[in-house]
Amino acid sequence: MTPCLNRNISSRDNFLRAIEFNRPQWIPIIFELLPAVWKQHGVNLEELILRYPDIFEGYEKGQISPVATNPLYIEGQTVIDDWGCTWYNAQDGILGQVIGHPLENWNGLRSLKVPDPAEQADWKRLKKEKKIERDAGLPVIGFPESFAHGGFFDRLQFLRGLENLLVDFVTEPPELHELIDMVFSYNMRYIDLWLEIDIDVIWFHGDIGTQNGLLISPKTFRKWLKPFYMKMFQYCRKEGVHVWYSSDGNVLDIVNDLFECGVSLHDPQVRANTIQGIAKEYRGKLCALVDIDEQMLPYATPEEIENQVREIVESVGTSKGGLMLYAIPSRDVPLDNIDAICQAWMKLHDVGK
Repeated sequence: MTPCLNRNISSRDNFLRAIEFNRPQWIPIIFELLPAVWKQHGVNLEELILRYPDIFEGYEKGQISPVATNPLYIEGQTVIDDWGCTWYNAQDGILGQVIGHPLENWNGLRSLKVPDPAEQADWKRLKKEKKIERDAGLPVIGFPESFAHGGFFDRLQFLRGLENLLVDFVTEPPELHELIDMVFSYNMRYIDLWLEIDIDVIWFHGDIGTQNGLLISPKTFRKWLKPFYMKMFQYCRKEGVHVWYSSDGNVLDIVNDLFECGVSLHDPQVRANTIQGIAKEYRGKLCALVDIDEQMLPYATPEEIENQVREIVESVGTSKGGLMLYAIPSRDVPLDNIDAICQAWMKLHDVGK
């Protein structure tokens, strides 16, 4: 099927215009289809994808990937990553979690081996792949190859364990300063490797929100995390690369902080932050990649999905841009509802409407 949009700019140009509030022609949409979703729907999902070339641009028949190959997504697998953190997967096709923390006590700090990011990925291959994306007119985004790579807040809690880390933020042991410096230095080396590749956006992750608010107080965030995010993100921005910071949960109390740090694109969840909260804190300031209500999707009607997309577009979007849509259906979302997201976007993607 041929694309339906009347485009006179590339998807890459439009994506950057949306981030930069530079009058995109349409609202970009990103689908994240986990291996579990492919496994659930199989060839029927591929048939849906092929019906919407404007959404799944560049997808060719036969790229179907129903089986997870990364061991972090394979049920029953236990993996020790490059930092010595132990991961376990309990549900096939969905990311596992860290169950073994090498710094559960501080005795292991002196022997902790910080990996070399240059050895964690095939950077020559990534450079070739990103050139292909750029030549195809697609946005060029630097993603880690695995959750075993990169990360800042994530890596701190993987190493220490979440409860230990939260206590550290209060008790301020000297070892915490040393660990943060080690992880920060690693991240700067990791960033430099991506900056050697001609990318538009670099992706960072750090889930610091719950359904009702932050895991830590804004004061604690500003003391222990913000200074390092500021250095990392501003460094990227000075090199002409946008920053996509991905964090689940309610983070409304620190949206201004993220903006000050240099975040260009953030993906707030509708259920945790509400559409009204997102509109209040992001609209006209920080490009919001609004994560359509994932808890609603398994049970909603197509009409309810369209109504939510319409409310997001009308409340958060502006004629200058600053809005994208993010769809992350779980394996229990019916195929009809995945189709409903696509249909809603087809009706409502025009920035001018």
